[in-house]
Amino acid sequence: MTYHTTKRGGSRFRIFGEVIAELKKAVWLSKREVAYLTIIVLIVCIIAGLALGFIDIGFADFASKFFLGG
Repeated sequence: MTYHTTKRGGSRFRIFGEVIAELKKAVWLSKREVAYLTIIVLIVCIIAGLALGFIDIGFADFASKFFLGG
């Protein structure tokens, strides 16, 4: 990997051109792939949320019984 040194006298807006050039090199997903991966992420988030919710309820019940004797 090479690093370029920039001169102070250079164009201040050259970075925008470089960013656009790098974005053109990127491999973009198709709409179908984006939709599929979005659905997968939502499903995983819902499952993780439910699992953590049940664990939280279990710990709250345990703490209530253990510490409060209820």
